[in-house]
Amino acid sequence: MPSERELAIADGVGSELIRLVRLIAEHPQAIERATYHLLVHLVKGGPQRAGTLAEAVHSDPSTISRQIAALVKLGYVERTADPEDGRATLLAATDEGRRVFEENRRIRNENLAELLATWPDADRRALRE
Repeated sequence: MPSERELAIADGVGSELIRLVRLIAEHPQAIERATYHLLVHLVKGGPQRAGTLAEAVHSDPSTISRQIAALVKLGYVERTADPEDGRATLLAATDEGRRVFEENRRIRNENLAELLATWPDADRRALRE
């Protein structure tokens, strides 16, 4: 069982990690974090059905439907017929969606690189691991 000191350190690390995630997860295109997470899955995983996407992100299909509607409205995701079952719909990132993903990834990486610039290489590698 962890000591009080170890728990206090873990609490501090947890708080700072949450702060860091909030700092680097802001999206200039004003996409909610959860909605952006769907775009990331579609860019990295390719076209998917809404149900598959909901399972991948551990979310309710109705929530996914609302978030996908927002991404479609922004032009970041498109709906197409599933070639294996014409009654079903596949969701896919558009070229603009992939551009937004890459831009956000670049900004995130630049921000992280700046935050970690004063750290020794060994510490940066340890954090990555």
